[in-house]
Amino acid sequence: MLSARRLFGAVCCAVLPITAAAAQGWIEPIRPVPLPAPTAPRSGIEKVRSAVQVAVVGRVARVTVEEWFRNAGALLDEGNYLYPLPGEAVFSDFSLWQGDRELKGEPMDAVQARAIYEEIVRRKRDPALIELAGHGLLRARVFPIGPGETRKITLRYTQMLDRVGDAWRFRYTAGTGAGAAASSSFRMQVDSAARFGDPYSPTHRLSTNRSDNRIELTLADTTPRGDLQLFLPLARNLVGMSLITSQALGEDGFFMLLLAPGRAETAAVRRDLVAVLDVSGSMSGDKLDQAKTALVQLLGTLRSGDRFRVVTFGSGVRRYTAGWTDVSADDVRAAQEWVRRLDTDGGTNIAGALTEAFAESPAEGGLGVVVFLTDGMATVGETNPERIADQAERGRGPFRVFAFGIGYDVNTYLLDRLTERARGVTEYIQPGGDIEQAVGSLAAKLASPVLTDLAVQADGVELYDLQPQRLPDLFGGDELVVFGRYRGAGREERSVTVIGRRGGHQERFSTAARFGSEQSGADYIQQLWAARKAGALSSEIRLHGPNPEIVSELKRLALRYGILTEYTSYLVQEPNQVANNRQMREFRAPAPEAQAGADAVERSRETRKLAGSLSLDAIVVTGTGRAADSLAAARGERADRSRRVGGRFFVWRDSTWTDIAHGDSLRVITVAAFSDAYFALLRALPELVQPATLEPAVLVAGRRTSIKIAAGGKTEWASGELATLVSDFR
Repeated sequence: MLSARRLFGAVCCAVLPITAAAAQGWIEPIRPVPLPAPTAPRSGIEKVRSAVQVAVVGRVARVTVEEWFRNAGALLDEGNYLYPLPGEAVFSDFSLWQGDRELKGEPMDAVQARAIYEEIVRRKRDPALIELAGHGLLRARVFPIGPGETRKITLRYTQMLDRVGDAWRFRYTAGTGAGAAASSSFRMQVDSAARFGDPYSPTHRLSTNRSDNRIELTLADTTPRGDLQLFLPLARNLVGMSLITSQALGEDGFFMLLLAPGRAETAAVRRDLVAVLDVSGSMSGDKLDQAKTALVQLLGTLRSGDRFRVVTFGSGVRRYTAGWTDVSADDVRAAQEWVRRLDTDGGTNIAGALTEAFAESPAEGGLGVVVFLTDGMATVGETNPERIADQAERGRGPFRVFAFGIGYDVNTYLLDRLTERARGVTEYIQPGGDIEQAVGSLAAKLASPVLTDLAVQADGVELYDLQPQRLPDLFGGDELVVFGRYRGAGREERSVTVIGRRGGHQERFSTAARFGSEQSGADYIQQLWAARKAGALSSEIRLHGPNPEIVSELKRLALRYGILTEYTSYLVQEPNQVANNRQMREFRAPAPEAQAGADAVERSRETRKLAGSLSLDAIVVTGTGRAADSLAAARGERADRSRRVGGRFFVWRDSTWTDIAHGDSLRVITVAAFSDAYFALLRALPELVQPATLEPAVLVAGRRTSIKIAAGGKTEWASGELATLVSDFR
């Protein structure tokens, strides 16, 4: 039979590839099967295919799991079919079949199942399965499978979706490692689609299709990681809220807030729109034609009660008319015709265009938006990007700014500074890209503002370090996900309130949330928070330069969570040293005027992607791509000798997977794998479960003590010894 390591890998390991949503079931032999000689036929039962279908009706999910197993050996094989279940979910109506023959299944809760998982790990001397401790289990004896035969096992069960604020949550124990099915699929159908906003998963990327009042979901990523968590926001007239928390013992907690605005046909927030278009000579041809079409479409989204201005710039600055124009059908058509007649005009006067854009303030209680399109760098008037950005910041007032950089001949420093503190975003369109689509997507978003000037608070709980720090405005049909930290909560429900402005008046929306308890399977919250913060700090360095506080915080994120950026490889080379002058020099970003070209655009995109992480795949890419390779090279390690597991980064050193946060000054306690001390340790420190899958030895850094799992370590604990170790580690 295939080993457990080959069957599973690490459930939540962020660097090892995982087959798409493979069901976690496997067949365990009733008696140990001896390993065959190298020339003997391979023996054992392997999974070759898996298909999962979920139908959500009301609050009930009906799950069907089909798995095909093949006996690759020369002997008749039998065993127990084992299928892990999320520990906190509620299941009923089990039905288990092998072909057309029903099997007798025995469901067990997480407490009952732990002993079985630990026994298998102890017998196989393989740590991969220990990650399933905390899950429930369904066990059934299967009928013998003959040599070369393939048999299908079908499991059907009903799962109640748990309510989290204004959303329903579905959890599924995904398959892992090379032992997951070679071919697999996951599909979910949700009835009564009108009841829900857009589905969201912080753990996997989704493909969503709405038709005939149904939502159909599949996984967009062919290599998702770990257990699937999926939220179905309930449609509300205005705003739905859901808050999920995660807290390790002895630390401040983390939270994820999901805001799902309703799809109101009209919005009470009045818009004052300023469209600013570059018509310099470099925009001639298809670029200007596309930009003009996009601007015409943007003006077409305005409605009665809105106002607009149109500004163009080349060597000089032009405006459609002085002051604001109230929206009417005739005025919009006239402005669109004016835009269609635009032609190119010499140089690029960005400073003058921005001054004109901010010259007329938006109305009190309205939403002022500037949409800025350019394909070049300033050549007329003020040309220093830092001074242009400073001047724009002083004159911007309450305007939101959304910028589009067309092509690579743009200054990313300037465009990113324009939107950095303006609750907007900069989007870069590659040469030959679709300008109309990019601007059209923004126009569709801006068409339905729901709340502006957002803030979040909780009764009796301090919320801090929100990512993003400046909450963007909320638009209809556009969910907002916020991550942050909290402190001061007891173990009871608290009221969480989102405050915003709508139509000149303050609005408040509240939901109940439970703080102060560790929720199973919610580790993704702290990982996504750390990724967003690392992206925000990297952007701060690029736009404003480094300082010791930022460098120290980036170093802490790199060492604690394994979040790597273009900067952090410098920091983790010397984990025991404070930021020194050499490191500060290496952190120095290119001068503002030098931040242009394809590399600068790509750097800006990567930083923005990290700062806006919505699912774990954004962290995985960062942690295993160029930044990880540069880190390994800087430390004299091969790139394939580094692993990111359980929010930590490990390098292969002295035959041990070593946590880069470990320093030589830390005391090391060694525990023998698969011993009684090992299982007791993982029960006491569940955060070690994922690192424990690294073999043959792993060293994990704690606060005052590091723990090594390797041969020759402790096999049992003296009275009080484990409790002291837990305290020192945390």
